[in-house]
Amino acid sequence: MEKVLLESPIGILRLSASDKGLSRLELPNKHKAKIASKNVSNKYLRKAIEELNKYFEGKLRRFTVKLDFEGTAFQKSVWNALLEIPYGETISYGEMAHMIGNPKAQRAVGMANNRNPIAIIAPCHRVIGADGSLTGYGGGLPIKEWLLCHEGFDTKNIS
Repeated sequence: MEKVLLESPIGILRLSASDKGLSRLELPNKHKAKIASKNVSNKYLRKAIEELNKYFEGKLRRFTVKLDFEGTAFQKSVWNALLEIPYGETISYGEMAHMIGNPKAQRAVGMANNRNPIAIIAPCHRVIGADGSLTGYGGGLPIKEWLLCHEGFDTKNIS
């Protein structure tokens, strides 16, 4: 498992990849870290870095890097459904529960989103409350709002 740190407009991202695909993208936290070497041997990490840089430059709307989700079958169904939410759009937890064929699983969908191991690329920032409010986000609500604004979503009318 290779790991790398990537500077981004929202802070330092931590990425990990297996030989099957990108397995983690962790949002910034309060710990200071040194940026890793530019010599990245894992092809999935190289692809993720390239695509994330293009995303933050506003030149990429859909990621193609292969992902290697590790979790329960339910969590994987939620995380794969995240990949279907279009750039710049949002859905509610209830809508996501319907998407995966389990309309009463809104809370479970929320918990799976909370455990999403590949933030930004599996865009859990695009899931909001039924009332249109920005709800919890692992990287904090300011990062969620930044990502949505970056994608052109108007967050001014969100409570």
